[in-house]
Amino acid sequence: MRNTFLISIFILLLAGCSKDKFNTIPSLKYKSVNKNIIGRNQGDIVFTLSFTDKEGDLGDLVVVKAEPVCVNSNFVAPYPLPEFPTSKNQDGDILVTFTYDEISPKCAPRSDTAIFKFVLKDKAQNISDTTVSEPIVIISN
Repeated sequence: MRNTFLISIFILLLAGCSKDKFNTIPSLKYKSVNKNIIGRNQGDIVFTLSFTDKEGDLGDLVVVKAEPVCVNSNFVAPYPLPEFPTSKNQDGDILVTFTYDEISPKCAPRSDTAIFKFVLKDKAQNISDTTVSEPIVIISN
């Protein structure tokens, strides 16, 4: 299955923050999603995540879509982050965008509810805690 999604990174540098905020292991937190229900022709779904990293050596973001009722619809998508200027004590937001076709239920004709799990890995192979979205209703069309 071909999964494409856009990842944009905002607000990359924030100097002068407390050293307690930054750790060698990257931190990833779920912030929001632009909609809780998605169907065909209803636009993209966009997740906003925030991150911190002491070394500024981020590598890949891994996204897992889990639909408890429709097992064949699950996916795991490792995705390299785009190149961006790096520095020590980095923080910012990551936007993860999916089209309906990328996340549509495979157990049609039934709609289902999915959760999305996100994990951030740095170049030193340190892995963040998993952060999880609220339930997203995916309407089968």
